[in-house]
Amino acid sequence: MKVLLHRHRELCERAVDPLEIAVGLEAHGVTDRTAARCRHRDVFSLAEELHARVPRNTERPSPEAQPLPVPRVRAGWFLLTALPGALGAGTVTGLRLTEGTPRLLVALGGLLAVALATRAALRHGPLAGPPGTRAWRTAPGTGTGRSAPGTRVWALWLLGYALLGDGLLHALLTGGPDAPPTGAPEGPWPTATAPALALLLACAPAAWCAHLLAAGAHRGLTGSRTLRQFTAAVTPRLSGAYALFLAALAALLALCGTLLRQPASYPQALTLGALLLPARLLTTHRHPRLPARALGAAVLVEALALALPAAGRLPGCAFLAVPVQTLVAAGGEAAVPVLACGTAALALLWHAGRTLTRASAHAPTGAPE
Repeated sequence: MKVLLHRHRELCERAVDPLEIAVGLEAHGVTDRTAARCRHRDVFSLAEELHARVPRNTERPSPEAQPLPVPRVRAGWFLLTALPGALGAGTVTGLRLTEGTPRLLVALGGLLAVALATRAALRHGPLAGPPGTRAWRTAPGTGTGRSAPGTRVWALWLLGYALLGDGLLHALLTGGPDAPPTGAPEGPWPTATAPALALLLACAPAAWCAHLLAAGAHRGLTGSRTLRQFTAAVTPRLSGAYALFLAALAALLALCGTLLRQPASYPQALTLGALLLPARLLTTHRHPRLPARALGAAVLVEALALALPAAGRLPGCAFLAVPVQTLVAAGGEAAVPVLACGTAALALLWHAGRTLTRASAHAPTGAPE
């Protein structure tokens, strides 16, 4: 504590309130881990003690508190977040107009284009990282807002399972699959294009919800004077962002199911959406570990659901398929992704409710441009 007092004395003397000290500490790289070593729960609690310990500079008037910059809506990130859905719609259209080898080429090209577009959407805009004095960019060298490569792999698996998993599981439980997927819902290995397309289109609503949450949190940082006041202000905004996203995803599922004349698969898609949004929000607000573990756990459950029926075909190993057969008999093939993603989503929502309502999660990073 004495080292922090000496190092940041000028900041503490000029500060109007503890929140201003906390913002300055965050800009200098002080994290919640540093605060924990000083026996404080987070940076803002540490800032309150520093504010109490350091006498105010009475020789000159204190500067007026400057409001934190509110993130602005930019046309660039708005177009990027809409690009995955647009390319997904184009791919689905191409699959319906082609057959044979051209359909395979359209599928491979579409998957590559959608993957690149999704990567670009997650690297720019409100889904890229916490806003601060450097707009939507993260502070150099911090890695803030960047997910590990394994997390991206887990997310791609979950999206791939939403597209092909139920059809593959049904084929495995009925003695197949006898042929590779054809991209047609009536084929031997059905593909659920409606929920997959809706999830791609939901990238734009997810970005808007993240933007609304960040803007509300920054207004709360400017207007709050205690940690409890900030938490009380941002908690309904966080709940509203989740509810708004799930409502938008449900509407997109209904639209895609109607246009493509396919089942909308509401339980599978909504639970997956409820998992992916808090995972991304926690990652962009400097808490990537639990999202990676939650996504990995959901992937493990889905992988086991596919592997056990296949292993059960080996001589003397039929018992391995019994748990999956029992679960599917009770709730259908949809029970597997609902159980896997729903459980992980509940864990992340609980963690996000505790983490993203703290002021330190929304403190700006980086230096002014």
